[in-house]
Amino acid sequence: MAKAPRAIPDAPARANRALSFDQRMATALFALLAVLPAASHAAAGGYLLLLGERAMIFAIAALSLELLIGAGGLVSFGHAAFVGVGAYAAGIAASHGHGDVMTALPAALAASALLALATGAIAVRTQGVYFIMITLAFGQMAYFIATSLAPYGGDDGLSWPTRSLVLGTRILKNETVFFYLCLALLIASYLGISRLVASRFGRVLRGLMDNATRMEAIGFAPYRYRLTAYVIAGAIGGLAGFLLGNQAEFVSPAYMHWQRSGELIMMVLLGGTGTRYGPMFGALAFLVLEETLSRVTVNWKIMLGPLLVATVLYAKGGIAGAIDAWRQRPQPPVAAVARRRPTRVLAAAGRGLLASAGRLAGRWRSRFRFAGPRTVAAAWGAVKIACGCRLARLAPLAGRGTRIAGARRWWR
Repeated sequence: MAKAPRAIPDAPARANRALSFDQRMATALFALLAVLPAASHAAAGGYLLLLGERAMIFAIAALSLELLIGAGGLVSFGHAAFVGVGAYAAGIAASHGHGDVMTALPAALAASALLALATGAIAVRTQGVYFIMITLAFGQMAYFIATSLAPYGGDDGLSWPTRSLVLGTRILKNETVFFYLCLALLIASYLGISRLVASRFGRVLRGLMDNATRMEAIGFAPYRYRLTAYVIAGAIGGLAGFLLGNQAEFVSPAYMHWQRSGELIMMVLLGGTGTRYGPMFGALAFLVLEETLSRVTVNWKIMLGPLLVATVLYAKGGIAGAIDAWRQRPQPPVAAVARRRPTRVLAAAGRGLLASAGRLAGRWRSRFRFAGPRTVAAAWGAVKIACGCRLARLAPLAGRGTRIAGARRWWR
């Protein structure tokens, strides 16, 4: 007996099913950012471009912190130190005539990774509040060391001679080119962290966050895995510092202050932990709120604080949690039925109504079997009129359900 040919889905359908919701949301954000330069030149000059660059830089820093908080359960209150060290390393290299990107970028990554290795060797031996306090202490130590670097500006900061050179050219002075460089590095950071979290290493990190004693009992050493994650997060923070220094052509010890670390934590919490697209949305929302409220009043932090507290208290999981709650709410029955085409819905409803009408007419015929043909014809006409009314009432509901189901299918 010949086997029936198996239906092969087309490539776009397979690709759509292969992407998770997190990846679809991140792809939508990347697509919006990709068209931002054109919108910026058409609408508000270079302001939107600069805001987009800043948002992507802090999104990279928030992603690196999400690796610690979401996957490892390590809340670092000194994460801004890695951002500042990366910016200082690239700025110091540029001030000594080594401003090429092939020199400055590895210097920023190596300096941040070494700082993470030195501080993490002590910090990851602790957990909870103790880890928070130790990372806060190390972050403030880096801040005060930067303020004491008199040859490199001290408390006033360090001005860069120019942005990092690419093959001897100043192509990064072009804001559009620098914008797409930030976008490319943001996409690379997102893909790298997503692959890392989905790998065996990431599963071990999540297992250590849930139950470190059980993971240690089956042969996994918590210290090595947490220290490795801490160093990786520090290096990615150094990448954000390299971009931040290039964007402003200036680096200040304020980049390492504990308030900056608190802002990074708020970006992660505002976007939602446990997801990769959440910190990116959180960084964008935080900076947009900051820019908007600062135009209203000088004391904009008084207004920003209650908004962030209300988001944390009432929007569990931040922006990502609110989106997931909307996706998982129960569907109306009509919307669930109307996933098919409206014509098929109406046809199925009509067949059901006519079948019910036939059974009802059969009962009436048996009840009025001694009645004349006129009585039976009148009863059958009444049944058809009732069925037509019900079908007419169902048509707008089916159309509305189709629209609801289409919108929800896109979000899913």
